[in-house]
Amino acid sequence: MNKLLYKIHVRGHVQGVGFRWSAAHEAKNLGITGLVKNMPDGSVYIEAEGYREQLEQFVDWCRKGPGFGYVDSVDFDSFPQAGYIQFLIEH
Repeated sequence: MNKLLYKIHVRGHVQGVGFRWSAAHEAKNLGITGLVKNMPDGSVYIEAEGYREQLEQFVDWCRKGPGFGYVDSVDFDSFPQAGYIQFLIEH
């Protein structure tokens, strides 16, 4: 089974509420590699790489968020794996 890369955009009140840290923690728990960063428009962008089942669980988590702030929408597209080694928080 091949790994996939999900490019995920999370919109809502998702900056300044610990979303990136919580997303990185959740990704590491699920065995997902990639990155998370805040975007200028107030959204959070994530590149998550793993197996489909792991990624689906991660997207479900993204729809709820860390419990602070709120999530309006989660959009993602699937791509071939990029070869991430770890999960990073970009500042």
